[in-house]
Amino acid sequence: MKKPETQSALDKDLDRIGYIEDAAGTAARRLVAPGLSFVFIMVCALAAWQFVGGGVSGSMLIAAAALGAYMALNIGANDVANNMGPAVGARALSLGAALAIAAVCETLGALLAGREVVNTISSGIIHPQDLANPHAFMLVMLSALVAAGVWVNLATWIGAPVSTTQAIVGAVAGAGAAAAGIAAVNWTTLGGIAVSWVTSPVLGGILAAVFLAFVRNVTIYQPDKIAASRVWVPVLIGAMTGVFSTYLVMKAFPASGLRLPGAMLAGLVVAIVSWLLARPYVRRQARGMENRNQSVRRLFSLPLVCAAALMSFAHGANDVANAVGPVAAIAGVIRSGHMVTQVEIPLWVMIIGAIGISLGLVLFGPRLIHLVGQQITKLNPIRAYCVALATAVTVILASALGLPVSTTHVAVGGVFGVGFFREWETQRVGTRLSVMADGAGKGKRLRPIRNREEQKRRFLVRRAHFMTILAAWVVTVPAAALLGAGVLVALSFLLG
Repeated sequence: MKKPETQSALDKDLDRIGYIEDAAGTAARRLVAPGLSFVFIMVCALAAWQFVGGGVSGSMLIAAAALGAYMALNIGANDVANNMGPAVGARALSLGAALAIAAVCETLGALLAGREVVNTISSGIIHPQDLANPHAFMLVMLSALVAAGVWVNLATWIGAPVSTTQAIVGAVAGAGAAAAGIAAVNWTTLGGIAVSWVTSPVLGGILAAVFLAFVRNVTIYQPDKIAASRVWVPVLIGAMTGVFSTYLVMKAFPASGLRLPGAMLAGLVVAIVSWLLARPYVRRQARGMENRNQSVRRLFSLPLVCAAALMSFAHGANDVANAVGPVAAIAGVIRSGHMVTQVEIPLWVMIIGAIGISLGLVLFGPRLIHLVGQQITKLNPIRAYCVALATAVTVILASALGLPVSTTHVAVGGVFGVGFFREWETQRVGTRLSVMADGAGKGKRLRPIRNREEQKRRFLVRRAHFMTILAAWVVTVPAAALLGAGVLVALSFLLG
């Protein structure tokens, strides 16, 4: 009679051991990403040590290289979600494929075009001549890296996609003000960034909604959807490639000397070539498709993947300076012996930024990719395409007007714009005539909303995510500035 009791006790002990092993395995998996990140940061510090000698200045450059690697990891974890999130949410790409494409395109953009991006981190945010000496300038840049990295890391942890550009700008401004007073801050630049808080996401949202309404009207709401798609999808592909070509010429290759008219002409040429190439492709893809909305959406999958890849390339070209700009500024001071107004980023510094962004995306990016692509509002290839196109157009318009904008703000604003447009279409209008596939002109009306509870159930944008992201946007610059000032005071005290 005692044997079953003994067996039962043994089973319980084995179950406890199994639970402990599972818990240990889970904890170990959670430590893999931070562990790899720490190894990468240490390798970058050792790489910097190979290029500098001893002394205080050399030590500061080694610390800056490690902090630049930390900032690059955070940019990859937070910022790249805006490029790949819509494609993953629309199921045009799997998460693994999105991570691979983004990592390659981010690295290529940073290494091939990142050098040509005009970098205002060292002299555009603060006036270097107002600082006491080169040592104070290097201390400001070091403090900015710490503050911006910590803030972006915190935003990633709470699940809020923020602007890394605004984080590093706010951190430099705060550290510069703490070092030399508020007069050292370039308030004109900060004022332009404040304007972009409102204008860029709103404009991106409006354009995404307009594009979605247009695409639906010329394809989805036509009696013969496939015939309409054969005409319009190549046109939209040409528009996308033309807009992105203009974007890349203006933002990633400013040294080409082409201003907006020349960049638009180059984009037009690319658009025409793409349209001609896309026509036979779309015709083959559409062959045998049923006259359904889902068939039309499938035709947008390839354009969406191309748009996400191009956005990642452009992002790597532009935002790598947010991580390595201060590192390059410190390297420039050490090399020249005085404060610099023009920063030339060494190759080894660029490699730190490029690899760091890609590694941060692979290790920590999936969470925010799911948030941007799936949790804010439901996306399909058509909606995601409209978000990508609106993002590129908004950045081009802002560049022509001289407004500093954040790709993060524009892309997330586009996602919200698509969601709110769909809400307006289904809730405010209340009815929508949906043309049936047989082309007979018959339609069905959506049931009108009868009470507030039903209206809430039909919300297509999650308000909790909207408020969290909005709050993170509003406080990014002041929070990063306060952190930058605090870090500078602490470092000044520690270093005497």
